[in-house]
Amino acid sequence: MTGCKTVKRAAINGLGDALASGGTTFAADDDPEIIRAAAPFSLKLMESLLAESPRHRGLLLATASGFTQYGFAFVQQEADELEEKDLAAATALRDRARRLYLRARSYGLRALEATHPGFEKQLRADPRVAVRVLQAKEVPVLYWTAAAWGAAIALSKQDPALIAEQPLMEALMDRALALDEHFDRGAIHAFFISYEQARQGGEGDAVTRSRRHFERAMTLSGGQQAGPLVALAETVSVTEQNAAEFRSLLERALKIDPDAQPETRLVNLVMQRRARWLLGRQGELILTSDSATADSNNPTTPQKP
Repeated sequence: MTGCKTVKRAAINGLGDALASGGTTFAADDDPEIIRAAAPFSLKLMESLLAESPRHRGLLLATASGFTQYGFAFVQQEADELEEKDLAAATALRDRARRLYLRARSYGLRALEATHPGFEKQLRADPRVAVRVLQAKEVPVLYWTAAAWGAAIALSKQDPALIAEQPLMEALMDRALALDEHFDRGAIHAFFISYEQARQGGEGDAVTRSRRHFERAMTLSGGQQAGPLVALAETVSVTEQNAAEFRSLLERALKIDPDAQPETRLVNLVMQRRARWLLGRQGELILTSDSATADSNNPTTPQKP
């Protein structure tokens, strides 16, 4: 019986290792709809394996990143696109995305606990002190745990308890940046492009901080990632009501060739879809002088205060 259990555990861990290292297959795909259909089965399989091998760090990381990416690319984005047509359906999808992000966060924290027992309790007690034990090799799980946590908080405006956890998420991502700013071609800097606009007590001007992260993200990605361009347009350009920059950034994102870096093909396709959607909403997001003049000349258009 002991031998059977050992063989079974070895088989589970072997399959877990294979699944945990198989993310590049999805990332290089050129058909997001195929990944949309395949990802739930893959994620549930990983969860099933984790039920048998709950401390498999590779599986925990893959599950955390998988649920985060699926939640954004195929649930939250659909909610954003659907909102104008069906607010109730969009709200339901955002609630689903929120639950997926929280599930991802849970797996990420479990991965950190597997290496550092008691870590979550320490994080909640004193986040800035707790993260000091984390090392550069843990940056991937740090990043995906914080990304999922931040995404959940962003969709939880009616949940004060979750919003109050923002400093915990922030400590994780700040530590990841301090340990390895190069991670995933500047992905941490790309995260901070948007996040700096919500950071409490940040040093200096939030827009300046976002632009600094943007420049670094573009350098580290070799200008081949659509994400930083979309993030700056959606946050800073809209905040500053800069229509010319907004359009320029999104058009640059659309000109990126997803095939130039096959290992990031899928994420570029997903972000280019968001760029097209944002371009279609420019009139709603940015009130230009031209649109204001058009409104004043159209007697059927309600005047804006």
